[in-house]
Parts: sequence; structure tokens; C-alpha cells
Amino acid sequence: MSEVASDKQAIDVVVLDVRASCSFADYFVVCTGESDRQLEAIWEAILEALKEHDIRPLHKEGPSGSGWLLADFGAVVIHIFAPAEREFYQLEQLWKDAVPVLHIQ
Repeated sequence: MSEVASDKQAIDVVVLDVRASCSFADYFVVCTGESDRQLEAIWEAILEALKEHDIRPLHKEGPSGSGWLLADFGAVVIHIFAPAEREFYQLEQLWKDAVPVLHIQ
């Protein structure tokens, strides 16, 4: 999914292996979009790419304009942030024991 986000010009795309410190997921994908429109484009592209493989989210959160969209696919949780929300919530710091698997600036 990092490739799909990157294709939609997401910035600071990070894949974190959280298996050692998280009981509800194996990986987090975290990325930033610079506008509400871009957040929606990243969101739709990821959901569509996974739907093509018959993979649908177990849970989705974050209405348009909220600055944080989340899709829970079980083993993988995708977080799409606006810059201010990503800075505020600092998931990479919250899950600092996670192992970075991929980082695309």
C-alpha cells in the first residue's frame, strides 16, 4: 500500500512493524497528504487497490476533513494524516519500539 500512497503523492510514507509491541496489528502504514482532496485521493486509491484483491477493511474511521483517515485490515492498519494531525498525534513516537520496514520521503 505504500506504493499506492506514493503514487498519489503522499509524503513521508512509513511502514512500521509493530508485531513486538502491538496485539491488534502486525504493521502500520502511515502517510501524509497535504490537502483534504489529496487525503481522499490516497484513501480511495488504497481502498480500490485492495478491493481488486478482494480485501476489504474490517473498520474505517475518519470523515472527510478530519485530518486523519484510518482503515483497519486486521494485520495492517493504514493511517492517512494531514500534516497538523500527524505532527500532533506522532504515531511513530507513540510506537517507538516499532521497527521501520520502509520509509519513502
